[in-house]
Amino acid sequence: MKRQRRAVLLTALAATLALSGCGGTANRFVKPGASASPTPALHVNPADNATDIPVSAEVGLQDAGDKLTAVQLADAGGKSISGKLRDDASSWVPDEPLDYATTYTAKVTATSTSGKSVTGTSRFTTMQRPTSRMDAHLYMSDNAVYGQAMPIVVEFKQGGVAPADRAAVERRLFVTSDPPQPGVWHWDSNTQVEYRPKDFWQPSTKIHGRFALGGLPVGGGRYGQQDITIDASIDTVRRQIEVDNATKQLTAKQDGAVVKTMAVSLGSPQHPSFYGTMPIMEKYDKTTFDSSTYGTPVNSPEGYRTDVQYAERLTWDGQFIHAAPWSVAQQGHTNVSHGCVNVSTDNGQWIYDWVKVGDPVIVKGTEVPLGQGNGWTAWNLPWDQYVKGSALADVGQSTGATPAPSATDAADAQPNPSAS
Repeated sequence: MKRQRRAVLLTALAATLALSGCGGTANRFVKPGASASPTPALHVNPADNATDIPVSAEVGLQDAGDKLTAVQLADAGGKSISGKLRDDASSWVPDEPLDYATTYTAKVTATSTSGKSVTGTSRFTTMQRPTSRMDAHLYMSDNAVYGQAMPIVVEFKQGGVAPADRAAVERRLFVTSDPPQPGVWHWDSNTQVEYRPKDFWQPSTKIHGRFALGGLPVGGGRYGQQDITIDASIDTVRRQIEVDNATKQLTAKQDGAVVKTMAVSLGSPQHPSFYGTMPIMEKYDKTTFDSSTYGTPVNSPEGYRTDVQYAERLTWDGQFIHAAPWSVAQQGHTNVSHGCVNVSTDNGQWIYDWVKVGDPVIVKGTEVPLGQGNGWTAWNLPWDQYVKGSALADVGQSTGATPAPSATDAADAQPNPSAS
């Protein structure tokens, strides 16, 4: 009887185990300390134990499905590094370039594809200071006030930026404005990139830019020299100059109303003026135009060296508005200049006192169009064509990131005037 009873008990126990295996209590048989749904691994960029990382490094994720939510970055001494997420949460951007030859630890939080909050850590070391660097110059001054058509213009030195490297550079050119006016970068060449909103800046706009090039790989084994930051403003009023070759008249408008008209003489048939929209690039109360600065000897039939007053640059190759007392008799009637807009001395002084750098000058009706990149030509293309000059597939990326810049080192270049 005892042997039969034991067999019955074993049969009952087996039945119980079989039933429990189909029910919700199966987890009671999981090995202690194990997880029924293990937390997915978070793969961080830069990868753990990575070395020779550029000091422009952004912290992000290797897995496209995970969404970055927070980053804490510290150096080996525990010093916290400030930074911000890009608007699209694709990465976290330090506010300044990291230090060279330094080890950092990133603690990263993300949301996995399953919706769970996950964390990961990466310890990486930055590269030694490179020997091959690229400088950049910004054609804006800190705390200055500009006209409504002022583009943000960055000029690259040491060979500039090749087309294959432009997207990576453009993603590090951050601009914000108040009130917000989304804009786009346009590459005129390897050496010049310009930023503008769709329409002229609104009056009183505040512009903040961080051009985070410090330590950034820019192609050809070169790295950006430094970050550049800028805070500037757009004037409270709108000024605009219109020059019509058909009437040989210049019309000055403020907030849409005509405030002054004057006679002009434009480029002769041998040296026609360009037509297009040209922001004033710089202004001089006195300067010297010298043809030898662009390869024409002063003593040649087409050469000159002339002292002029009240000059505003419109193009790189030397088209200006300026006082030309020698052509007053022709102003309003005949074109006799080397391409510039000639006005009388009194009118030249009025323009010089009235305009700001960044005010638009619109020349129409001449024989030759303004070439893209010959000056600040951001407004010389319709918007749908202009945006095609961005290196980013989604041009929204060029304005989507707004990490607050904190390094300062802006430089203004001063090209030589060279035409009359």
